[in-house]
Amino acid sequence: MIRAVVTLLISSGLSILIALSFSRTNPPTGQDWALSFAFVICSWVAAWSASWVADLVLPKAQTRWLVPTIFGLGVIAAWEAYVRTSAIPVVLLPSPSEIAAKFVATLPILKADFVQTILRAVIPGWLMGSGAGFLAALVCDRNDFLRRGLLPLGNLVAALPIVGVAPILVMWFGFDWPSKAAMVVVMTFFPMLINTLAGLNASGQMERDLMRGYGADWFTTLIKLRLPAAMPFIFNALKINSTLAMIGAIVAEFFGTPIVGMGFRMSTEVGRQNLDMVWAEIAVAAISGSFFYGCLSLAERRVTFWHPSYRR
Repeated sequence: MIRAVVTLLISSGLSILIALSFSRTNPPTGQDWALSFAFVICSWVAAWSASWVADLVLPKAQTRWLVPTIFGLGVIAAWEAYVRTSAIPVVLLPSPSEIAAKFVATLPILKADFVQTILRAVIPGWLMGSGAGFLAALVCDRNDFLRRGLLPLGNLVAALPIVGVAPILVMWFGFDWPSKAAMVVVMTFFPMLINTLAGLNASGQMERDLMRGYGADWFTTLIKLRLPAAMPFIFNALKINSTLAMIGAIVAEFFGTPIVGMGFRMSTEVGRQNLDMVWAEIAVAAISGSFFYGCLSLAERRVTFWHPSYRR
């Protein structure tokens, strides 16, 4: 505890002293990059030590959200200070305040891009790909010939580059959202298939023999034993697919889309050197992905409350 408090005081004091020394260069000319880098390090250490103190003092239920918040605010503050005091051009790296201003000024555009990419491509593709992978896993579990034939094909498809598959799907399904949803289906099908098959085999042989001894058929054993044991694997695939779906839809929009969408906006604004708009789109993708992932984690905690990882 004493070490954490001392680290917090020293790092915070160094950050304040370095910030005060920036006043001798107004406006910043980029000559103080070493001092700015030192400020970033001190700010990071201060945020880390503040999280350390909070984790030691406050209950675990409060620090679950407080520690990441403190750490994230420290990183944003260090980013802002470094960009401002080092006079980095906006075209290379905009500051968080500039990104926030662009975010607020272009809310209608960001909303339209969100609807086109997330609501029309990511979520439908994620549902179709994950659902198809889950059903295929159940079929493969019953048919060993299909399982041995489909899994190597899954490894082959997983190794295909997105930039090679996306143009083909755009030509097949058109330039609107169906081609992006198809790209998401391709990326999410096999992770769900492989994880579900692994989860179905996670239950122990002793438990299966017990179910067989009670006269349970395949379907009853699946519902009562094997699916509950597979839930951690299934949710793991769902969380992996949530990020893969976002990546697949955005990259697919680089190769053809109506004049709306997050990938379209990023590619066009990079050509115009409007990097603040690109970072605003990245912020939308990051917030949406984090919210999606968080909802899945909460659902996983509700469904798999019995798992040893959730025991206190």
